[in-house]
Amino acid sequence: MVSPSLIGSLASRAVFLMSTHIGTRADSATYASHTVDALNSLQKWYNRETGLWDTTGWWNSANCLTVLADFAVIDPAASDTLMIPEIIQNTYDQAQKTPVKANKIMSPAGLPISTYSRLSAREIEKRGFDNFLNDYYDDEGWWALAMIHSYDVGVRGIGDQQYLQAAVEIFEDMKAGNSTCGGIFWSKVTPYTNAIANELFLSVAASLANRIPDRKDYFLDVAMNQWNWFKNSGLINKDSLINDGLTDDCKNNGMQTWTYNQGVILGGLVELSTATGDKSLLTQAQTIASAAISHLTKDGILFEGCEPDCGSDGSQFKGVFMRNLHYLQKAAPMDPVKNFLLTNADTIWAKNRNDQNELGGTWEGPYTNATAGTQSSALDVLVAAAAVA
Repeated sequence: MVSPSLIGSLASRAVFLMSTHIGTRADSATYASHTVDALNSLQKWYNRETGLWDTTGWWNSANCLTVLADFAVIDPAASDTLMIPEIIQNTYDQAQKTPVKANKIMSPAGLPISTYSRLSAREIEKRGFDNFLNDYYDDEGWWALAMIHSYDVGVRGIGDQQYLQAAVEIFEDMKAGNSTCGGIFWSKVTPYTNAIANELFLSVAASLANRIPDRKDYFLDVAMNQWNWFKNSGLINKDSLINDGLTDDCKNNGMQTWTYNQGVILGGLVELSTATGDKSLLTQAQTIASAAISHLTKDGILFEGCEPDCGSDGSQFKGVFMRNLHYLQKAAPMDPVKNFLLTNADTIWAKNRNDQNELGGTWEGPYTNATAGTQSSALDVLVAAAAVA
């Protein structure tokens, strides 16, 4: 359950933040206008030839696509002006033709560092997979969710069914990654059972259950089994925060509680609640969300422990949390959560933006050089604000 004292603490903090960070709240239309301006800046990095966003990585580009799709659902008219459906289709077509090999290591601080290199046709044939598949199940999960949210835009006759089928194919590849601890491994080359790959697998399975009626039971069974394993795996610690992964003997490894590990699970539980009608899943999501807001903020603004040097991977994390918090807020509204989303959006726009509407990685400011990753991460907050204001 969500502790009443925790809700009270969040409510008090929300009132405090409104007095210290901002003067007056913007309305939904203003947040949508800010989003349009920031999306136009994001598209300066879009490479039509590859279907990806320059200055950031492969999995980050999936998140760039997701933020565009989410805004398109909220504001279809602005979406058409921004040509979001066409961008989605181009990314679907071209990204699959831009084969990359992923290499990931963990820094001494536990921060994942991803690098990507292009592959030749011969190398693709040798490794045995292409399209949106690679050696890392988390990368695959990001692209599956991007395809699902692209499907949700609902532009019939362009590629909507292709998007959903792509997500199904990715799901089946993830499903084969059985970990010795339960759930799935992080990758096909590294026997590490981490939180993010398993949260993504849950979210993809539950999302497909809600979108493919004639196969609902199949996807829902996987999603339910995945959640039952996850909540009993030890990944969720005594503070209701999710650590990075499990040890070789399947115990919580005590590593960092990155913001995105608190985020993807929220969206997965929203989808699972929709599929089952079980509202208690939303309560469990609120407990995790409330813990993250209490423990992973600085003066009320979401803060990543690696700031200001989070690299390409870490710079994406906060937006993932806020995006999924937005989904939870729509499903189970809480005024403190709404105020948290709006306060972060206001702060980003006031303190973390240059004159080209580029958004850096430290939301409290000062602005530092933006990339497509920092831009899309901050955009997740603006989109959320437009949705809940």
